[in-house]
Amino acid sequence: MPLPDRYETLRLSTPEPHLLLVELDRPEAMNALNTRMGRDLLELWTRLTEDPEDLRCVVLTGTGERAFCAGGDLKERNGMTDEQWRRQHEVFERQHWTLADLPLPVIAAVNGHAYGGGFEMVLSCDFVYAARHARFALPEVGLGIMPGAGGTQNLPRAVGERRAKEIVLTGRPFSAQQAADWGLVSALADDVAALRALALDTARTIAGNAPLSVRQAKKSIRYGMQMELRTAFRFEVEAYNALVGTADRHEGVRAFNEKRRPRFEGR
Repeated sequence: MPLPDRYETLRLSTPEPHLLLVELDRPEAMNALNTRMGRDLLELWTRLTEDPEDLRCVVLTGTGERAFCAGGDLKERNGMTDEQWRRQHEVFERQHWTLADLPLPVIAAVNGHAYGGGFEMVLSCDFVYAARHARFALPEVGLGIMPGAGGTQNLPRAVGERRAKEIVLTGRPFSAQQAADWGLVSALADDVAALRALALDTARTIAGNAPLSVRQAKKSIRYGMQMELRTAFRFEVEAYNALVGTADRHEGVRAFNEKRRPRFEGR
């Protein structure tokens, strides 16, 4: 089923074949995550999981230059009952988990501030590029809550336990340069235009590789990291063996020997 060009809170485009650009599109609210955005993201990630069609890589960013996502929309949350809050958070949880489990690679292109749930969304992506002016924070402990969409688990896996405790327990923002120094961000760009070009260039490289191989490799890394090492080795071999009989494996070897670029079809 073709994806819509636009959800109420998201802007979707395919800048070139096999690439999907997803923009969080609530600039008037610094792209804050409200219930509608949570539902839009959940639907999008679910549809891409069920049928990615010819897509091979996703770039996730925000509109504008101020914010990637300022976190949960506290104006919408003001006055919610405890039950309403929990129900909304269930939507947020599901979209985060579905994003993290998405078979397609997802590159976060952080165009501005990524706070709270916005930062947790970044942490659910496969790797991260950021504009130099971007800032990151998990400020929930200053609001009487705590990170609840993977922040306390994904962050220490990215920067180490002690650094993660400092970030979470203080709630203090930190810069894109610090994020890069700590290994959270893979590369920095001077402005939003350069950031988007960088992310799309990497997405183009990924999309040029065998799509089944990319998905199996992502799955092996993600789930293998949750296993003890010997079991993870076996999981990796099973993922590898699933590729041996594919048409793309035959095409890759044939193209190498014929000294040409392979034409991968995802089968």
